[in-house]
Formats: sequence, C-alpha cells, structure tokens
Amino acid sequence: MDFTKTDEQELMLENLREFCDRWVTEERIQDWYDKRRVDDEVCKAYLEAGFGYMFIPEEYGGIPSDAQTLAMVVEELMRTTGATMPFMSYGLSMYDLATFGTPEQVAKGMEAYNETGQQCFSLALSEPGAGSDNQSMTATVHWDDENGTCVLNGAKTMVSHAETAPYIMFIGKDEDPSHDNKSYSMFLVPKDTPGITMAPLHKIGQTSTNFDEVYFDNVVVPQSDLLGEKGKGFKQLMHNFEIERIMLSAHSLGLAQAALEEAARYAAQRVTFGQKLFKHQLIAEKLTDMEIKCQNMRNMLYKTAWEFDNGIPVRLDSALCKRYLSTTATEVASDAMQIIGGLGYTTESKIGRIWIDARGDSFAGGTEEIMVHIAGREIVKKYASDLL
Repeated sequence: MDFTKTDEQELMLENLREFCDRWVTEERIQDWYDKRRVDDEVCKAYLEAGFGYMFIPEEYGGIPSDAQTLAMVVEELMRTTGATMPFMSYGLSMYDLATFGTPEQVAKGMEAYNETGQQCFSLALSEPGAGSDNQSMTATVHWDDENGTCVLNGAKTMVSHAETAPYIMFIGKDEDPSHDNKSYSMFLVPKDTPGITMAPLHKIGQTSTNFDEVYFDNVVVPQSDLLGEKGKGFKQLMHNFEIERIMLSAHSLGLAQAALEEAARYAAQRVTFGQKLFKHQLIAEKLTDMEIKCQNMRNMLYKTAWEFDNGIPVRLDSALCKRYLSTTATEVASDAMQIIGGLGYTTESKIGRIWIDARGDSFAGGTEEIMVHIAGREIVKKYASDLL
C-alpha cells in the first residue's frame, strides 16, 4: 500500500484549500454554528467546485471517485477550517439515493441538490427508544393496497438536516411494531407532506448541522415513494454504513490534525519562564504523543479506505477505524486545549469548538460501544471460525 498522494489528489486538495480561503472565514463559521446551517451560497459554491459531486454515480452527473480520495478531501476540509463542515454527508446521501432509488426518485433528489447544494434528504432512523438498538423501533408503515398508498406513523429523533433538506428518508416496520418484526421499509417523503411536524434539538457541538425530532402522524404517501424493496429497508440502510464510518473517521482525523497544528503554533510563539512553550519537556511530550496519534489515525484510515476500494471486506476494519479515530481525536483535541490553557476554553479560540465537535463523533454513525459489538464478533470469526 502506497499512500503517497497522486498529482491529481494534490491538485484537488490545493483547490479545496483555495475554496476554503475564499468562502470559509472564522466569522462565517461562527455565524453558521449560531444559525444551525451553512449558507446556500457556500453549499452551492462547494457543489459547483466539483467536490460535492464526488462519489455520486457518473450517470447522474457525479464524478467518479474512490474512498481514499474522498477521505483525503474530508480530512483536509476539517483540518483547514477547524470546524465541522457538513458537505461530506451531502454527496454520500446522493450515493445512497442512487443505490436504491428509482430513476424518478434520483432525478428529484439531484434536482433539489443542484438547486441549493444542500443535502436533499434527512434520515429519519433513530427514535427516542431506539438508537443503536434499531430492533426496538416502533415507527410503522401500513400498506393500503386498495388505494395504492401507505400510512406512516412514528416519532423520530436526532434527524440531521431536517430543517434544510426538502425530503425525508423514513424507515419503519411494516404493519407490526413488535420487537421481533424484522420487516422494514424505506420511503422518500417530501418534507411538506401533511402530518409531518418537527421540533428542534440543540446540540452542544457540530451545530453547523441542524438537528430535530420529526413526528409522523398518519402521513399518507403513495406507494411509489417506496425506496428500494418492501421489507428490506434496514438491510438497505446497512449497505452503506461502512463507507459512512470511513468518512466519519476522516472527519475525526481532520479535527485532530487541526487541533495539533493549532497547539504547535501556539507552543512556538508563547513564552513562559523565559523560553518558548514547546521547549518545556512536558509540552514537548504532549506534542509528540499527539503526532503519534495523528499518524496512527491516518494510517488506519487510509488502509481501511484502500481495502474498501479494492473490494476487501471492511466490516471489521471500518468498526475499528471508527472507534479508534473518534476516541483519539477527542484525546488530541483535549491535549491541544491543555497546551493552549485557559484561552483554549473560551469561545474566542477555535480549539474549544474542535474539542466539542470531536467528542460528538463518538456517537455519530454508531457509538464506540456498538463498534466494539461489531468488531468483537468479527474478531472471533477471524481467529476462531472453526469453533463457531
């Protein structure tokens, strides 16, 4: 495995840095975090620069890309801005829609995406009583075959982009909400469909992305809104979890690298007890351990992305990657805050924002504990399959 960047990748990352220099100022970032969304103008500019089309199938106007290159872009975007820029999920959502949607559904999604550059749908998956334990989901789909419609009911929570996306990807159990029912169906539903209401949730970090509870009260939709196959909604949803975990890991790495660079620059300027801060052995030790962690994070991320691109199963490695990088990014950001000191604990320093945002990655896309649950089973299969 050779992770040396190609000339094309270097040019792409250079163009990305130029995009950030032009469109992403610290003042704008703080404004986006306050109002819970990135301006349409900037989302559209990101799309028109080509980054937002990466990983979307070429037949729908996308740009062919591999997971390793996309991970580099996500990493660099977070490193350059020192913030959570939600663009990374936009193209992946279109990739999901293109995987399971009908040509008509994909066309609707691309039309909405091209218009604003914002994510075309929000994912209504988690519920107040069903987060990682998806089998406890109680949202239901009633099939009215006589009228060619379905009735959706249920309460969804922690729905990202609900306020800005024109569509909602709803998933519920067919007819029966009982725990043993494993028949799920997914639908692509216009957000303004009667019976849908929302209530905002206020995160402490990553607030550039809005977050809501969404309620479905006898929401009637045509059966043509079905996304993929009836009864196979959850399997479809699981299909793309691995690439999502790789990209979330890239988000963690970018934040950690931003924190390390911020701390190193501070240590090179700050003078205490008559010498530069980095010359104190305890500070040098922190910087050393942070660098080791960032290099290990990058090696694990790039290896997992390379495996994905080469058709090697990554169920184990994507879970290991997600667990290690999300926890380690928080450690690096915490050490960076310690080096910067009290100033790092203020809203005037972006290291505090990085620290809070990194902490959120321990929940997004599957908790640390769920990654252990997934990895533990895969490890036993890897080393002791003859005993199962």
